[in-house]
Amino acid sequence: MNSAIRKLEPTSLWNHFSDLNSVPRPSKKEERVIQFMVDFGKHLNLKTIVDSVGNVIITKPATKGFENRKTIVMQSHLDMVHQKNSDTVFDFEAEGIKMLIDGDWVTADGTTLGADNGLGVATIMAILSSNDIEHPAIEALFTIDEETGMTGAMGLKGGLLEGEILLNLDTEEDDEIDMGCAGGVDVTATRNYTEETTPEKTIAFKISATGLQGGHSGMDIHKGFGNANKIMNRLLYNGFEHFGLRIAELEGGSLRNAIPRESFATIVIDEISKEPFLFEIDALIETIKSEFKTIEPNLSIDIIPVDSPMKTMSLGVQEGFIKSVYAALNGVYKMSPDIPDLVETSNNIARIIVKDGEITIACLTRSSSESSKYDLANSLRSCFELSGFDVEFSGSYPGWQPNVNSEILKILSPLYEELFQEKANVVACHAGLECGILGQNYPDMDMISFGPTIKGAHSPDERVSISSVQKFWKFTLEILKNIPARNS
Repeated sequence: MNSAIRKLEPTSLWNHFSDLNSVPRPSKKEERVIQFMVDFGKHLNLKTIVDSVGNVIITKPATKGFENRKTIVMQSHLDMVHQKNSDTVFDFEAEGIKMLIDGDWVTADGTTLGADNGLGVATIMAILSSNDIEHPAIEALFTIDEETGMTGAMGLKGGLLEGEILLNLDTEEDDEIDMGCAGGVDVTATRNYTEETTPEKTIAFKISATGLQGGHSGMDIHKGFGNANKIMNRLLYNGFEHFGLRIAELEGGSLRNAIPRESFATIVIDEISKEPFLFEIDALIETIKSEFKTIEPNLSIDIIPVDSPMKTMSLGVQEGFIKSVYAALNGVYKMSPDIPDLVETSNNIARIIVKDGEITIACLTRSSSESSKYDLANSLRSCFELSGFDVEFSGSYPGWQPNVNSEILKILSPLYEELFQEKANVVACHAGLECGILGQNYPDMDMISFGPTIKGAHSPDERVSISSVQKFWKFTLEILKNIPARNS
């Protein structure tokens, strides 16, 4: 499958992407991909270092005639989101991604593709390994752990880089030039509960909510996609209120930055309530599917009998859990008052686990406004604490404030228009790019972000447009030729 990818144009970029995708690279387990990048840099006889947290920096001198241009930092992250369909057998820690060509798209066989941000990494690799691409001096910065905390960017110390301009290759629409992004904070609610012996004369069911689109919890949060955790909680609430439903186990969602696609719950009800319970829940399932029929046509909600579990959650804690999840905001909280159509603040109820006497509810709150970010985070804290949860804020990272006077922006905008005969969309995005964090230790560095068109990031539907990669490659090469001279 991957051999066909290697024949796509530009071949150097796609070959490097194929090589990269053969290396398992889950967030927080990047040892193999770090070594892969070190070996790559040393094979090219380029100065290669690994900093104290695991970021890789490869330096390449300017080509002839570009020695007086400003040094640029080309930056992408090495880790990738690991998501797969429930019926896909795949070990992300041992296997390389199995890629497919589908018309103008490259996708993967039942898993995330790693185009986010592997296409950026491969682009930089292609430039570093080239002998005929004109460019100024380059510091290639490959960060780690972008997807689960941005600890690579946070740990990058000041003084390691000399570049005056940073090109971040991590956005997902080829007609956009990004000049700002959202920050974020993890909001995690936890609580222990007493497991009670399952009452006699009860019957158990497994409820499954699957087939949702999922997607990026920043870039896709405004699209109205279904959140499996919220859909499941709606079913549990109805069953609890009307039939005394008891929860034995629950697991929904996976990663903090992915909209949950699936949720699974094991529940029990009194035997005497079986028929009315099934009648009412089937009606609710049809109502929910009707509500989502346009945007989530593949939503599937199934309820099947299973063996009765030994234990269930205590009723008092269960009531607080169900009602707090129902009350907690998921989705857009506030739109930007300054930039049209930009989500300012949002929350993703990303992961819920109920098992063995412990409840964990993991949320990722995003905002381009620090005050609004913590306003929503405190709202969530209040909601969960009212039901007896302990709530922790962690992994906070800043947004990237737009700079309308950016010198590199003033170069990229007319260059894009000249190349493609249309104006670029100069935007800020609701995703968490690393630029804001990097800017803390490099406040004078001029930053911009762009990339090829990637759809379905953070989900097994992730795919990248082949023609868009060609467009992105052309744009990147022209940018390198147009980096301004150093100030005399």
